[in-house]
Amino acid sequence: MRKFVVAGNWKMNTNLPEGEQLASDIMSLLGQRNFDLDRYGVIIAPPYTHLYRLGQIIDNNKIRLGAQNMGWEEKGAFTGEISADMLLSVGVEYVIIGHSERRKYQKEDDQLLLKKINLALAKGLKPIFCVGEELNDREAGKHFDVVRSQIENVIFSLEVHNMENIIIAYEPVWAIGTGKVATPGQAQEMHAFIRQMIADKFGSQVGVNMTLLYGGSCKPSNAEGLFSQKDIDGGLIGGASLKAQDFVTLVDMLIEAK
Repeated sequence: MRKFVVAGNWKMNTNLPEGEQLASDIMSLLGQRNFDLDRYGVIIAPPYTHLYRLGQIIDNNKIRLGAQNMGWEEKGAFTGEISADMLLSVGVEYVIIGHSERRKYQKEDDQLLLKKINLALAKGLKPIFCVGEELNDREAGKHFDVVRSQIENVIFSLEVHNMENIIIAYEPVWAIGTGKVATPGQAQEMHAFIRQMIADKFGSQVGVNMTLLYGGSCKPSNAEGLFSQKDIDGGLIGGASLKAQDFVTLVDMLIEAK
């Protein structure tokens, strides 16, 4: 059964006391709500420095802990990297892989991202794999080609049994942190395209059950139109995840829409 998810990517924001307060506020607000945990999921991905402490704070069944990235090797002389085992040891269940900011600033390519996903899956972590086009790609009419390539080069290399443990997040890069947002129609069109790709490769049932998130300036003021689309199963939330009320409002809106 397809799961509907709101995942907060805090990026390089909050120090530890601020992160503790934010997580506590989110947990308090969610504590007032009852929802089907098999059908709906809430994930927060704070900075690495917060993971252990926030894992203690959110020790309940409504919030899952995610990491914003992980290393491509199990262990070794890789200064500054964080391994899958390190993440698992502090209670992480999900890991964001291939975010456009990692692709842009750290020059992460498909080959590296495939190594990370394979390692994450082997260790029992659940990847949130990000895809999306730049503005010039969309203006040139190449947005489908770009996303197709990103999925074919990474996801299509996996075995079908892995697919139940993967979330794909579509992020039009031109909408991340810019205040711009894809229209509900544009977002739905790409999500339907991705779902069909997955169905064609792995079978119709896998396509139906795949969780597809929209990322890119999603917030309470525009989420209703996005979440109402049939192939959008939630959001990978940036700025709005740093405000507890906004983040939980998005959870409410997703539940109402689905």
